[in-house]
Amino acid sequence: MRRLGSVQQKMPCVFMTDVREGPSKKRDHQQFQVLATENLNPLATESHIDCAVATEKLDGTCCYVTLHRGQPHLWARLDRKPNKQAEKRFKKHLHCHKSCKDFTWDVAEDFKVVPETWIPAHGVQHHNGQPIPDKNGHIPGWVPVENNNKQYCWHSSVVDYVTEAALVLRPNADDEDLLEIAAVPLADLLEQTLELIGTNVNGNPYGLGSKKQPVHCLVPHGSIPIRNPPPVAFQHLYSWFQESPEGRVEGIVWHCMDGTLIKVHRHHLGLRWPDGDTCLANRPVVIRIDGTVDSYSNSEQQSLFMSFFTLNGHCFNQLQDIQFEP
Repeated sequence: MRRLGSVQQKMPCVFMTDVREGPSKKRDHQQFQVLATENLNPLATESHIDCAVATEKLDGTCCYVTLHRGQPHLWARLDRKPNKQAEKRFKKHLHCHKSCKDFTWDVAEDFKVVPETWIPAHGVQHHNGQPIPDKNGHIPGWVPVENNNKQYCWHSSVVDYVTEAALVLRPNADDEDLLEIAAVPLADLLEQTLELIGTNVNGNPYGLGSKKQPVHCLVPHGSIPIRNPPPVAFQHLYSWFQESPEGRVEGIVWHCMDGTLIKVHRHHLGLRWPDGDTCLANRPVVIRIDGTVDSYSNSEQQSLFMSFFTLNGHCFNQLQDIQFEP
Protein backbone atom coordinates (compact mmCIF):
# COMPACT_ATOMS: atom_id res chain seq x y z
CA MET A 1 0.00 0.00 0.00
CA ARG A 2 1.36 3.41 -0.83
CA ARG A 3 0.68 7.08 -0.25
CA LEU A 4 1.50 9.83 -2.68
CA GLY A 5 3.61 12.79 -1.63
CA SER A 6 0.62 14.65 -0.26
CA VAL A 7 0.90 15.98 3.26
CA GLN A 8 -1.10 19.17 3.02
CA GLN A 9 -4.18 18.05 4.88
CA LYS A 10 -3.62 16.42 8.24
CA MET A 11 -5.39 13.10 8.54
CA PRO A 12 -8.66 13.44 10.43
CA CYS A 13 -9.12 11.58 13.70
CA VAL A 14 -11.55 8.67 13.65
CA PHE A 15 -13.43 10.37 16.51
CA MET A 16 -14.67 13.91 16.89
CA THR A 17 -12.15 15.82 19.00
CA ASP A 18 -12.33 18.43 21.72
CA VAL A 19 -9.69 20.92 22.85
CA ARG A 20 -9.17 20.88 26.61
CA GLU A 21 -6.95 22.76 29.01
CA GLY A 22 -3.78 21.15 30.34
CA PRO A 23 -0.28 20.47 28.99
CA SER A 24 -0.11 18.31 25.89
CA LYS A 25 1.31 14.80 26.27
CA LYS A 26 2.52 14.98 22.67
CA ARG A 27 4.03 18.44 22.19
CA ASP A 28 6.26 20.24 24.69
CA HIS A 29 5.18 23.79 25.59
CA GLN A 30 1.65 23.22 24.23
CA GLN A 31 -0.74 24.13 27.03
CA PHE A 32 -3.80 22.37 25.65
CA GLN A 33 -4.77 18.85 24.63
CA VAL A 34 -6.69 17.61 21.62
CA LEU A 35 -8.66 14.66 22.93
CA ALA A 36 -11.13 12.33 21.28
CA THR A 37 -14.77 12.23 22.25
CA GLU A 38 -16.70 8.97 22.02
CA ASN A 39 -18.49 10.22 18.91
CA LEU A 40 -17.36 8.71 15.62
CA ASN A 41 -16.26 11.19 12.97
CA PRO A 42 -18.96 11.24 10.23
CA LEU A 43 -16.17 11.05 7.64
CA ALA A 44 -15.24 7.62 9.00
CA THR A 45 -18.78 6.37 8.44
CA GLU A 46 -19.00 7.91 4.98
CA SER A 47 -15.71 6.24 4.00
CA HIS A 48 -16.86 2.83 5.33
CA ILE A 49 -14.07 2.55 7.87
CA ASP A 50 -15.30 -0.88 8.95
CA CYS A 51 -14.08 -2.16 5.56
CA ALA A 52 -10.78 -0.24 5.67
CA VAL A 53 -7.29 -1.70 6.07
CA ALA A 54 -5.82 -0.87 9.48
CA THR A 55 -2.07 -0.17 9.52
CA GLU A 56 0.43 0.90 12.14
CA LYS A 57 1.06 4.63 12.52
CA LEU A 58 4.83 5.01 12.74
CA ASP A 59 6.76 7.50 14.85
CA GLY A 60 9.49 9.08 12.74
CA THR A 61 9.83 11.77 10.10
CA CYS A 62 8.10 11.75 6.74
CA CYS A 63 10.05 11.30 3.49
CA TYR A 64 9.15 11.13 -0.19
CA VAL A 65 10.74 9.51 -3.23
CA THR A 66 10.44 11.31 -6.55
CA LEU A 67 12.72 12.47 -9.36
CA HIS A 68 15.49 15.02 -8.88
CA ARG A 69 17.71 15.92 -11.81
CA GLY A 70 16.07 13.10 -13.72
CA GLN A 71 16.93 10.37 -11.17
CA PRO A 72 14.93 8.76 -8.33
CA HIS A 73 15.79 10.66 -5.17
CA LEU A 74 14.89 10.77 -1.49
CA TRP A 75 13.26 14.01 -0.30
CA ALA A 76 12.90 15.24 3.28
CA ARG A 77 9.85 16.99 4.71
CA LEU A 78 10.27 20.75 5.00
CA ASP A 79 7.33 23.05 5.66
CA ARG A 80 7.52 26.71 4.72
CA LYS A 81 6.64 28.64 7.86
CA PRO A 82 5.78 32.31 8.41
CA ASN A 83 8.38 34.78 9.64
CA LYS A 84 8.01 36.31 13.10
CA GLN A 85 6.02 39.34 12.01
CA ALA A 86 3.55 37.32 9.93
CA GLU A 87 3.19 34.72 12.68
CA LYS A 88 2.27 37.45 15.17
CA ARG A 89 -0.43 38.77 12.83
CA PHE A 90 -1.74 35.25 12.27
CA LYS A 91 -1.91 34.42 15.99
CA LYS A 92 -3.63 37.73 16.71
CA HIS A 93 -6.23 36.94 14.04
CA LEU A 94 -6.80 33.45 15.49
CA HIS A 95 -7.20 34.90 18.97
CA CYS A 96 -9.76 37.47 17.81
CA HIS A 97 -11.71 35.37 15.31
CA LYS A 98 -11.14 31.83 16.62
CA SER A 99 -10.54 30.81 13.00
CA CYS A 100 -8.02 31.29 10.18
CA LYS A 101 -10.90 32.22 7.85
CA ASP A 102 -10.50 35.59 6.11
CA PHE A 103 -6.83 35.88 7.08
CA THR A 104 -4.80 37.08 4.10
CA TRP A 105 -1.25 35.87 3.47
CA ASP A 106 1.38 37.49 1.28
CA VAL A 107 3.40 34.37 0.52
CA ALA A 108 6.25 36.28 -1.07
CA GLU A 109 6.71 38.50 2.01
CA ASP A 110 5.32 36.53 4.95
CA PHE A 111 7.26 33.28 4.73
CA LYS A 112 10.80 32.25 5.53
CA VAL A 113 13.18 31.53 2.69
CA VAL A 114 13.51 27.90 1.61
CA PRO A 115 16.12 26.29 -0.68
CA GLU A 116 15.62 26.77 -4.42
CA THR A 117 15.10 23.02 -4.75
CA TRP A 118 12.08 23.08 -2.39
CA ILE A 119 8.78 21.86 -3.88
CA PRO A 120 5.28 22.03 -2.36
CA ALA A 121 3.58 18.76 -1.50
CA HIS A 122 0.89 17.34 -3.75
CA GLY A 123 -2.49 18.72 -2.78
CA VAL A 124 -1.24 22.16 -1.77
CA GLN A 125 -3.57 24.63 -3.46
CA HIS A 126 -2.26 27.59 -5.42
CA HIS A 127 -3.54 31.10 -6.11
CA ASN A 128 -1.95 33.33 -8.74
CA GLY A 129 0.93 30.89 -8.95
CA GLN A 130 1.63 30.98 -5.21
CA PRO A 131 1.02 28.06 -2.80
CA ILE A 132 -1.70 28.64 -0.20
CA PRO A 133 -0.84 27.93 3.47
CA ASP A 134 -2.90 25.40 5.41
CA LYS A 135 -5.04 26.24 8.44
CA ASN A 136 -1.92 26.18 10.64
CA GLY A 137 -0.15 28.74 8.48
CA HIS A 138 2.31 26.22 7.02
CA ILE A 139 3.01 25.21 3.43
CA PRO A 140 4.00 21.52 3.46
CA GLY A 141 6.74 20.54 1.05
CA TRP A 142 9.94 18.67 0.34
CA VAL A 143 13.67 19.21 -0.25
CA PRO A 144 16.02 16.68 -1.90
CA VAL A 145 18.36 14.85 0.47
CA GLU A 146 21.98 15.40 -0.58
CA ASN A 147 24.95 13.52 0.87
CA ASN A 148 26.77 16.71 1.88
CA ASN A 149 23.88 18.20 3.89
CA LYS A 150 24.53 17.70 7.62
CA GLN A 151 20.97 18.71 8.47
CA TYR A 152 19.73 15.53 6.78
CA CYS A 153 22.64 13.19 7.63
CA TRP A 154 20.33 10.49 8.99
CA HIS A 155 18.20 10.66 5.88
CA SER A 156 21.27 10.31 3.67
CA SER A 157 22.51 7.31 5.68
CA VAL A 158 19.59 5.20 4.39
CA VAL A 159 20.00 6.04 0.71
CA ASP A 160 22.85 5.14 -1.66
CA TYR A 161 22.79 7.15 -4.88
CA VAL A 162 25.65 5.11 -6.38
CA THR A 163 23.66 1.87 -6.29
CA GLU A 164 20.35 3.85 -6.39
CA ALA A 165 18.97 1.94 -3.41
CA ALA A 166 17.39 2.66 -0.03
CA LEU A 167 17.38 0.72 3.24
CA VAL A 168 13.76 -0.30 3.76
CA LEU A 169 12.07 -2.08 6.64
CA ARG A 170 9.05 -4.08 5.48
CA PRO A 171 7.14 -7.32 6.16
CA ASN A 172 8.72 -10.46 4.73
CA ALA A 173 6.80 -11.74 1.71
CA ASP A 174 6.88 -15.38 2.88
CA ASP A 175 6.28 -14.98 6.61
CA GLU A 176 3.80 -12.39 7.91
CA ASP A 177 5.32 -12.56 11.40
CA LEU A 178 8.79 -11.65 10.11
CA LEU A 179 10.14 -8.25 9.16
CA GLU A 180 13.06 -7.69 6.81
CA ILE A 181 15.51 -4.90 6.11
CA ALA A 182 16.35 -4.84 2.42
CA ALA A 183 18.18 -2.64 -0.09
CA VAL A 184 15.30 -1.62 -2.34
CA PRO A 185 15.81 0.18 -5.68
CA LEU A 186 14.74 3.80 -5.40
CA ALA A 187 12.92 3.34 -8.71
CA ASP A 188 10.60 0.86 -6.95
CA LEU A 189 9.69 3.53 -4.38
CA LEU A 190 8.84 6.35 -6.78
CA GLU A 191 5.91 8.54 -5.66
CA GLN A 192 5.69 6.84 -2.29
CA THR A 193 5.93 8.44 1.14
CA LEU A 194 7.87 6.65 3.84
CA GLU A 195 8.75 7.13 7.48
CA LEU A 196 12.38 7.48 8.56
CA ILE A 197 12.81 5.79 11.95
CA GLY A 198 15.88 5.09 14.01
CA THR A 199 18.40 6.06 16.65
CA ASN A 200 18.31 9.82 16.14
CA VAL A 201 14.68 10.35 15.15
CA ASN A 202 11.91 11.38 17.59
CA GLY A 203 13.57 9.89 20.65
CA ASN A 204 13.93 6.44 19.03
CA PRO A 205 10.81 4.73 20.45
CA TYR A 206 11.74 1.52 18.62
CA GLY A 207 15.13 1.16 20.34
CA LEU A 208 17.15 0.95 17.12
CA GLY A 209 20.93 1.07 17.34
CA SER A 210 22.97 3.18 19.73
CA LYS A 211 24.87 6.47 19.83
CA LYS A 212 28.01 4.57 18.85
CA GLN A 213 26.28 2.55 16.13
CA PRO A 214 23.22 4.46 14.86
CA VAL A 215 20.65 2.46 12.91
CA HIS A 216 18.05 4.06 10.64
CA CYS A 217 15.73 2.78 7.93
CA LEU A 218 12.71 3.76 5.87
CA VAL A 219 9.27 2.20 6.32
CA PRO A 220 6.73 2.65 3.49
CA HIS A 221 3.51 4.17 4.80
CA GLY A 222 0.71 1.65 5.10
CA SER A 223 3.09 -1.32 4.88
CA ILE A 224 2.75 -2.63 8.46
CA PRO A 225 -0.75 -4.10 8.79
CA ILE A 226 -2.43 -4.49 12.14
CA ARG A 227 -3.73 -8.00 12.42
CA ASN A 228 -7.07 -8.47 14.17
CA PRO A 229 -7.62 -4.75 14.76
CA PRO A 230 -10.21 -3.80 17.39
CA PRO A 231 -13.69 -2.58 16.46
CA VAL A 232 -13.82 1.13 15.67
CA ALA A 233 -15.36 2.24 18.96
CA PHE A 234 -13.83 4.35 21.70
CA GLN A 235 -13.86 1.80 24.52
CA HIS A 236 -12.66 -1.06 22.30
CA LEU A 237 -9.73 1.02 21.00
CA TYR A 238 -8.88 2.32 24.47
CA SER A 239 -8.73 -1.21 25.90
CA TRP A 240 -6.75 -2.48 22.89
CA PHE A 241 -4.07 0.19 23.30
CA GLN A 242 -3.87 -0.50 27.04
CA GLU A 243 -4.03 -4.28 27.15
CA SER A 244 -3.12 -5.90 23.81
CA PRO A 245 0.52 -6.65 22.86
CA GLU A 246 -0.43 -5.55 19.31
CA GLY A 247 -1.67 -2.25 20.78
CA ARG A 248 1.83 -1.06 21.70
CA VAL A 249 1.86 1.24 18.68
CA GLU A 250 1.75 5.02 18.31
CA GLY A 251 -1.59 4.79 16.57
CA ILE A 252 -3.63 3.35 13.71
CA VAL A 253 -4.09 4.66 10.18
CA TRP A 254 -7.10 3.26 8.33
CA HIS A 255 -6.80 3.15 4.53
CA CYS A 256 -10.35 3.38 3.24
CA MET A 257 -11.45 2.03 -0.14
CA ASP A 258 -12.26 5.55 -1.40
CA GLY A 259 -8.67 6.67 -0.71
CA THR A 260 -9.44 8.47 2.54
CA LEU A 261 -6.89 8.12 5.34
CA ILE A 262 -8.19 8.31 8.92
CA LYS A 263 -6.12 7.98 12.07
CA VAL A 264 -6.21 7.68 15.82
CA HIS A 265 -3.24 8.46 18.02
CA ARG A 266 -2.74 7.23 21.58
CA HIS A 267 -2.65 10.88 22.67
CA HIS A 268 -6.18 11.33 21.33
CA LEU A 269 -7.27 8.85 24.00
CA GLY A 270 -5.17 10.45 26.73
CA LEU A 271 -2.61 7.62 26.64
CA ARG A 272 1.17 7.94 26.80
CA TRP A 273 3.55 7.19 23.95
CA PRO A 274 5.87 5.43 24.11
CA ASP A 275 4.84 3.37 27.11
CA GLY A 276 7.34 0.53 27.52
CA ASP A 277 8.47 -1.70 24.66
CA THR A 278 6.81 -1.14 21.32
CA CYS A 279 5.21 -3.82 19.18
CA LEU A 280 7.49 -3.11 16.20
CA ALA A 281 10.67 -3.26 18.28
CA ASN A 282 9.82 -6.77 19.46
CA ARG A 283 9.19 -8.31 16.06
CA PRO A 284 11.82 -10.64 14.52
CA VAL A 285 13.73 -9.31 11.53
CA VAL A 286 15.97 -10.77 8.83
CA ILE A 287 18.59 -8.79 6.90
CA ARG A 288 18.35 -9.04 3.08
CA ILE A 289 21.11 -6.88 1.59
CA ASP A 290 22.20 -8.49 -1.67
CA GLY A 291 25.12 -7.45 -3.86
CA THR A 292 28.87 -7.53 -3.48
CA VAL A 293 31.35 -5.82 -1.20
CA ASP A 294 32.36 -3.55 -4.08
CA SER A 295 28.73 -2.46 -4.49
CA TYR A 296 28.84 -0.54 -1.24
CA SER A 297 32.53 0.00 -0.50
CA ASN A 298 32.79 2.38 -3.47
CA SER A 299 29.91 4.54 -2.28
CA GLU A 300 30.41 7.84 -0.48
CA GLN A 301 27.56 6.97 1.91
CA GLN A 302 28.22 3.27 2.23
CA SER A 303 28.82 2.84 5.96
CA LEU A 304 25.30 1.78 7.04
CA PHE A 305 24.74 -0.22 3.84
CA MET A 306 28.07 -1.98 4.33
CA SER A 307 27.26 -2.74 7.97
CA PHE A 308 23.96 -4.33 6.98
CA PHE A 309 25.64 -6.15 4.08
CA THR A 310 27.93 -7.93 6.57
CA LEU A 311 24.76 -9.23 8.28
CA ASN A 312 23.07 -10.44 5.09
CA GLY A 313 20.87 -13.45 5.88
CA HIS A 314 21.17 -12.95 9.63
CA CYS A 315 17.96 -13.11 11.65
CA PHE A 316 17.42 -11.26 14.93
CA ASN A 317 14.76 -12.27 17.43
CA GLN A 318 13.81 -8.61 17.86
CA LEU A 319 14.25 -5.54 15.69
CA GLN A 320 15.84 -3.70 18.60
CA ASP A 321 18.50 -6.45 18.89
CA ILE A 322 20.24 -5.46 15.63
CA GLN A 323 23.95 -5.07 16.31
CA PHE A 324 26.93 -4.81 13.98
CA GLU A 325 30.24 -6.53 14.51
CA PRO A 326 32.79 -4.20 16.16
